[in-house]
Formats: sequence, structure tokens, C-alpha cells
Amino acid sequence: MQDDPIADILNDLLTIDDILACMVARLNMISVMPDQDKFDPQVMELWDIIKRAMDDVFGVIREYSQAGLAEMEFRLQNYEVLFFVFPDTENALVAIIPALANKGLIAVEMENARRDILDIMNKTEESQKKVLAQ
Repeated sequence: MQDDPIADILNDLLTIDDILACMVARLNMISVMPDQDKFDPQVMELWDIIKRAMDDVFGVIREYSQAGLAEMEFRLQNYEVLFFVFPDTENALVAIIPALANKGLIAVEMENARRDILDIMNKTEESQKKVLAQ
């Protein structure tokens, strides 16, 4: 089975100390997620409530992504959930971090990952167009 380059990027994000979990997601759907065994166990204990809150935020993303919404975040108990929205889509790169984490470094890493994922998505889209044109 071929490696998923987006999953590789997510796995790299998980090596950063304060990123407890990450994924590419949209409303009611997770598009790409690394192995959940790599998620911090404390996040898994709250996963159901975090997932419900994420779905509510994706409603806002759906409403405002076309207007240029680029980032959102919310705090839930001792965690923050960061959303880095892919332009003109309802999809986002999502990371769960401790509430008191240094978001400056994480924001830089998340933005770099978002750009890398966008490049992969654009290349995949171009490849599909070429196949359909043949």
C-alpha cells in the first residue's frame, strides 16, 4: 500500500511536544488522521466532547471560509483546538494542544504543514485533471 504524504505530514506534526493530536477534517468527517495510538492518551479521554465541539466550529468554517476565514481556535477544559482552514474549502488542518502551550512555534509549524498539504492537494487535483483529459 502506498504511503499517504498527508499522513506523513501529520505524523511529523505529532513529533512536536505540545501537539497532542492532529488531523485534516471537515464537518462530520475526518479526511486524514495519523494512527490514533500516537495521540496523547489524555486527549482520547475527552475525544467525544472535543469531536462534538469541532463539528460546531466547522459550521462556522463552512459559513465563512469563502469570505477568507483562515484560522480559528477554541479552548475546552485544559486544551485548545487550532483550526488552520484550507482556502476556499470547508476543510482544515486541526491540532489539539495544551491550553498553556507556546502557540507561536506551533502556529509556524501548522502554517508550514498547511502549505505542504495544499501543495499535495493541488498536485493531486492536477493529476486527476490530466487523467480525465486523456
